[in-house]
Amino acid sequence: MESSYFITATATDAGKTFVAEGLARVWRAHGRRVRALKPVMSGYDAAAAEQSDAGRLLAACGYAATPENIAAISPWRFAAPLSPDRAAAAEGRALDFDDLVAWCRREVLRSEGAALVEGIGGVMVPLDANHTVRDWIVALDLPVLLVAGTYLGAISDALCALAALREVDVRPVALVLNESIGGVSLDDTQASLAPHLDGIAMFALGRDDAAGLERLAASLGAPPR
Repeated sequence: MESSYFITATATDAGKTFVAEGLARVWRAHGRRVRALKPVMSGYDAAAAEQSDAGRLLAACGYAATPENIAAISPWRFAAPLSPDRAAAAEGRALDFDDLVAWCRREVLRSEGAALVEGIGGVMVPLDANHTVRDWIVALDLPVLLVAGTYLGAISDALCALAALREVDVRPVALVLNESIGGVSLDDTQASLAPHLDGIAMFALGRDDAAGLERLAASLGAPPR
C-alpha cells in the first residue's frame, strides 16, 4: 500500500493520465513493477481504445489495449463525455460506489509492486447522487497526488481542490503542476501557489517533461521489485 497512489486532479484534462503513465514508464524503465488502473471512464469509444486513458495506461505498463485488458483495469466505462453520474444515467445505469471501492481495494492489494489508481475529472466530480471523487479518495485511504494545470484560472481551481481535500483531512503528498498549452507560465503559477501550500511538495512538469517525471518518480520512492 505504501507504494500505491491515487491520482486526482483539480479539473478534467489537467493531466492525470500524463502523470500516471509517466510514472509507470519511469518505474518500469528502472526495472520496477507497476500496475495502473483507470476504474471509471466516461467518453469511452471502444473503436479508439488505444487512445483512451485506460489504453494509454496499459501501453505504459507494457500491455496492448485489447477489450479484455481494458475491462481488467477499467470496469466502469461509459460512452457519454459527462460526469460519471450523468454518463451512467444516459445508458440507464448507475455506478455502485461500494462496488467501486471494493474493486479498487482488491486490485490494489493483489498488485505486485506499485498500484496507481487514476480518478476521473476533478476532486468534486459526482460519481452518483451521494458520492464524489473525494469520497472515493477517503474510502481508499491511499496517498494522493493532486494534478493541476497552468491555464488561466488554474490557481483558484488548485486552491479550491486543496480546500475540499483539507475538509476531509486528506493532505496530498504532492501537487503536480502540468503545463497547459497556451497557459500561464509554470514559474508564475508556482510563485502564486507556493505560499498557500502549507508545506505540500510541488513539482512542475513542462510539456513532455521526461526529466520532471524522473524527479517526481524519485521523490515518491522506488516501488518494490
